[in-house]
Parts: sequence; structure tokens; C-alpha cells
Amino acid sequence: MKLSQQERQYFTDCSLELLKSEFVQQMGTYIQHANISCLDHSISVAYYSYCLCRKLNLNADCRSIIRGALLHDFFLYDWHVTKNPKGLHGFKHPLTALENAEAHFTLNDCEKEIIVKHMWPLTITPPKCKEALIVSLSDKFCSLIEILRIYPALISR
Repeated sequence: MKLSQQERQYFTDCSLELLKSEFVQQMGTYIQHANISCLDHSISVAYYSYCLCRKLNLNADCRSIIRGALLHDFFLYDWHVTKNPKGLHGFKHPLTALENAEAHFTLNDCEKEIIVKHMWPLTITPPKCKEALIVSLSDKFCSLIEILRIYPALISR
């Protein structure tokens, strides 16, 4: 998916505060799927979520989508090795990610919803806002292409 120069700039502007954070950069030290880091995975989810909104004219809060997607896996541990003290990683890491995000950034309600609900339908409660649903679907897509190692070179960073 190609974005215009103006759309790419908007994506960068919305991402910059978070990507400059040393805490967000720590996500690059943890593997998410296959050989993809949590940081790269989160950037991909943010990018594809934003692309969906722009290309399908979904009239969504794109800034919240980008920021929420960048922080959706902000749990800061190697889930392949370390157990989440709250329970199974797949079910509990959204709450850990939200706690970490709230400790370091000011979030709006939509961004919080995106982080907490990105594992739906694994976590039972469905998203309340379309932005959280968009990120949840993009997360599934990105996870699948990472696990199958068929990730396209669509993101030019």
C-alpha cells in the first residue's frame, strides 16, 4: 500500500513522539513473531491500520490509530521466555502494555481502547470503537505474515 507524501508525513508526525522514546525503542530488543521485533511489528500494525483508514475512507481518528497501534504491544518483556505475572501472555499482555503506556505517555480514551482490545476475539470483550477494531484486524494480518515469513516490502522506512 502506497501513501502520498502528505500521508507519509502525517504518519511520521503522529509517530515521532513515541518513536523517539527510549522506552518505545526498548521494544526493538524483544522478538514478537519469527525474527520481527515488537517495535517493527508495532510500526507495521500502525502503518497498515493507517493505510486501511486512508485507502477505504473510513473516517476514523487516524492519530489515535497510529499511536494506539504503536503502543499495542508495549509490554517490554520477552514473551517467549518470561511469563506474564498476571496470567497467559495472549490474554494479559494488553493490560501490561496499557499500564506501561500510561506510565510514560498521555493517552486518550481511543488509544487506551486500542491497546486493551487489540487481542479481540481472543479476549472476549469486543472493541467499542472502530479504531480499536481496525488495529485488531491489522494486528492479525501483520502477525500472520510475520509468522508465515511472507511479509511484503510495502513499508519503506
